[in-house]
Amino acid sequence: MIVGNMALKHRIVFPPLTRNRNDDDHVPLPLMVKYYADRASTPGTLVISEATSVSHLEEGQDNIPGFVSESQVAAWKNIIDAVHAKGSFYFQQIWGMGRASFPKFIAKKGLKYRSSSAVAMEGVDATPEEMTEEEILDVIQSFVDTARRVIAVGGDGVEIHAAHGYLLDQFVSDAVNKRTDKWGGSTENRSRLLLEVVKAVVDAIGAERVALRLSPFAAFQGAEKSDIVEQYLYIIKELKKMDVPFAYLSLVEPAGDPGTIVHNGKTVNQDKTLDFILEAWNNRSPVIVAGGYCPNTAAWALEDHYRKWNALVAFGRHFLANPDLVFRIQHGLELNKYNRPTFYLAKNEVGYNDYSFSKEHMAAHPNV
Repeated sequence: MIVGNMALKHRIVFPPLTRNRNDDDHVPLPLMVKYYADRASTPGTLVISEATSVSHLEEGQDNIPGFVSESQVAAWKNIIDAVHAKGSFYFQQIWGMGRASFPKFIAKKGLKYRSSSAVAMEGVDATPEEMTEEEILDVIQSFVDTARRVIAVGGDGVEIHAAHGYLLDQFVSDAVNKRTDKWGGSTENRSRLLLEVVKAVVDAIGAERVALRLSPFAAFQGAEKSDIVEQYLYIIKELKKMDVPFAYLSLVEPAGDPGTIVHNGKTVNQDKTLDFILEAWNNRSPVIVAGGYCPNTAAWALEDHYRKWNALVAFGRHFLANPDLVFRIQHGLELNKYNRPTFYLAKNEVGYNDYSFSKEHMAAHPNV
């Protein structure tokens, strides 16, 4: 399957997964080389990095990565090279955190806690400051600069993170964005920053190296939208106006993790689908879907629900627990079970590089 400039050999994708295995300066640790390379072990796999900050101002939580300093870039280059050595492909997911940063962590660094508007996140005892026009323009440039750094060290492309209540999504959401200038208010204005980032990155590195992640239905981190269909159909319409060959769209299912079917004690998003986006996108580029899939449901999704579209399926929790997930699915093998309490053990091999390859994979690939 052709995705951007890549010839993938199957439709199973390793998606962005925050794992907190970076050091205290937001530099990838050496143990991350093995982690990513192992999940690239079936040639022709698309590996997408964990969300990576586009500037030091956006390194807003402990042990998340940046792609800014020389040491950060050098460490990511080692990871990219290791993925390519397995015959697989690599996209870097890049983001700003905005009000999803930890306020005390940001304050300790002497940085400004900021968002689209001065709207506090539920459960957080701090209110972000509304970003200035200059800060917004700096964010756009930071996405461009980071995308260029990724390509310069051999990355196949970047995935712009505009989902799950992080900075770009904070501008899209009318629950967070209360601005009255050109960056807020109307559907068009709330979409402006996302679209300006996409346009600028496309101009910098080429559309075939650019992807975009969206989570239309997610209530995660309070970035809800009252006008989901209108908002996202507008974004899709504007992306299509660019008339360029994007690598892919990455879409999170209505009930996908970290979204949930139960929110504030109520069942939500039942009977809702991404179909309205895929219909509007009309196979302009491939689409990656994510939403708690297992092998059987993924096969159904590709063969039935998404059969009209050029779709791929991302596996998160199962892929982190099965470095040879693609091989296991291809051969109908039992999967390792993931251990949720170890997902975010900072700087730790436990729950990270201690998941085993299948004995069948080891027999077929003794040098792994």
